[in-house]
Amino acid sequence: MRSLPWYLVAIGAASLLLTATACANTPAAPPSSGPPASSPASGNASGGNSDETVVTATFAQDDAATNYNKTLVPDGAKALVAEYVFDGATTVTLNVRGLVPNRAYGAHAHALPCGPTGDAAGPHFQHMPDPVKPSVNPAYANPSNEIWLDFKTDREGNATTASTVPWQFENARAGSVVIHADPTQTAAGKAGTAGARIGCVSVGF
Repeated sequence: MRSLPWYLVAIGAASLLLTATACANTPAAPPSSGPPASSPASGNASGGNSDETVVTATFAQDDAATNYNKTLVPDGAKALVAEYVFDGATTVTLNVRGLVPNRAYGAHAHALPCGPTGDAAGPHFQHMPDPVKPSVNPAYANPSNEIWLDFKTDREGNATTASTVPWQFENARAGSVVIHADPTQTAAGKAGTAGARIGCVSVGF
């Protein structure tokens, strides 16, 4: 039997996480979400008027994905980002394939699209912006006000993670998901920091 393409397997895993979150929250009716990123590797997982947006990309091959550290995010590694809006809450899933096996990474939604350097993606997207920059105050830099997607890869370098926040994007929207070299810290003065920016996927949230 021929195996399914990686992105269909990843979409299936993401959909299971999204469905589990939706069932846990027992929402009433889903509002529509924004369009997917304008990339050849992006699209709606279900088609039609789906409220799920999915972006898939391969590092060093697709414009949507940039790897700044080719040791920790090798050329040819793949990423899938899915956004799902339901009953005023937003769930974002991240699926990665082909990274360093058995390693912990940080990941967050950032304010701007990817660029030639990691700094191009700007700061973390915050629903309630911290008036102090850079934001390292746990009152603002936390997984309820930001979208945190930390993960640990398995022995094949693959992982799937998800984050649900009790709000949805309105006028201001995130532009990317950035993968960091280290897990996210939570202590005051360091909250939200996660080491170097080593990979980035532009996403039209």
